Amino acid sequence: MSRTSRRDFLRGLTLLGVGAATGVGIVRAGQDDTVWQIDPMKCIQCGRCATHCVLAESAVKAVHVHLLCGHCDLCTAFFEPEPIDLNTGAENQLCPTGAIERNFIEEPYFSYVIDEPLCIGCGKCVKGCEMFGNGSMFLQIRHDRCTNCNACSIGDACPSKAISRVPASTPYLLKSTH
Repeated sequence: MSRTSRRDFLRGLTLLGVGAATGVGIVRAGQDDTVWQIDPMKCIQCGRCATHCVLAESAVKAVHVHLLCGHCDLCTAFFEPEPIDLNTGAENQLCPTGAIERNFIEEPYFSYVIDEPLCIGCGKCVKGCEMFGNGSMFLQIRHDRCTNCNACSIGDACPSKAISRVPASTPYLLKSTH
């Protein structure tokens, strides 16, 4: 099995990010060509995105900005605060659904990839990343899933008022580094 160098891995992620950014242009717009979105700078990871969406599977998913990530051996978005061991056993993982995949890059670096169909939008990984990491994970409403309701039930339940309407032409609010 060949190992991918860190440089080649990061180059691949950059190309993947460009492709994903191109794909977000397809958006179902609602009234006044706006859509609902979470401001990652206001989000407090309360967990209500997982439970208050009108859809059976929340339209909110965790997003990971790989270019901001440190690719740490001990990722606080992946591991419980005090893991038994640094392995992928369920007893060590923070995510209740196992939606984050941990893959070896090269010593001591690992990649952490979100399996969106498994993500329930609970924000536990985001909270772990915010508290002890670099904040490379945050929550976003995925517009290919969202029905763009007139009144977002998650927004109504959000204690930090992090959900608001944004222009459909720029539907994703990115996390700033300052």
